[in-house]
Parts: sequence; structure tokens; C-alpha cells
Amino acid sequence: MNLRMEKTMEQTLRIKYHTEEIEKLQYIGGKSDWIDLRVAENVSLKKGEFRLISMGISVEIPKGYEMVIAPRSSTFKNFGLLQTNSLGVIDESYCGDNDIIRMPVYATRDTEVHVNDRICQFRLFEHQPHICFEEVESLGNSDRGGFGSTGKN
Repeated sequence: MNLRMEKTMEQTLRIKYHTEEIEKLQYIGGKSDWIDLRVAENVSLKKGEFRLISMGISVEIPKGYEMVIAPRSSTFKNFGLLQTNSLGVIDESYCGDNDIIRMPVYATRDTEVHVNDRICQFRLFEHQPHICFEEVESLGNSDRGGFGSTGKN
């Protein structure tokens, strides 16, 4: 008999809300384990402008984890916004009451975002293990065809 042991680990993310206007963080049932963040302020941007948009929360990430923030797939289509650092990483030391999560954005067109608009999402990841670096003359593996070669005939 083959019994599969499931690893279930629940972590607590402590959250300080800086406004009563935004909806509380929650999972969206069955769709993803990424969690949407909501805009905590009304913002108007002209094409070419940069802004740090407040998500209205500060958090204490569990020890041994980091938070990765990425735009939602609809953010560019709906708002014309690009996250300027492509992907945000928040480590567990960013945990003070006034360490408010913000999304750095660049507007590709005139746009507006409003309180409770969902423009980014996050997920917690465990810290990567300690890595030892070993320099070698050859990796001893077959070449795959170079970066960007997947799907080419």
C-alpha cells in the first residue's frame, strides 16, 4: 500500500491596515495561491509618469520567508501600468508599522486607479537554501541551443 504524506504548513502573516477603505486580504477560492493587493489611494497618472502606489498595508512576514510582489495579468491591459522593478521582493526585515507596501509603477498612457483596484499580487516563498559555489572547467552536459531557443525548429 502506497500512502502519500501531504506536507501542510500554515504560516501567519501579521497585517496592519492603514485604511478602513480597502478590502481585507483573502484567497480567491480555487483560482490561485497568489493573493491580490488593493490600491489604498486614488491616483491619476499622465503617460510617462512614475509613482509609488500605496497598497495600504504593512506586514510582518514569517521568519524564513520573503514576499514576492508582481503585477496582476490584467494590470497593463486595464491601467497601462508597468511595475518598474518587474518583480518586488520584500524580506522579513521590512516589518515596521510604517513600512507600507507600495507598487512602483510607470504609466504608458494617461490612467487612473482607484481605492480597491487590484493591480498587484503577492506570494510568500521560503528563503533559498545556502548555496556553495563550485567553479568547474566544464559542466559535462549537452547544450540545449542557447538562451531563447525553446520552440525553435
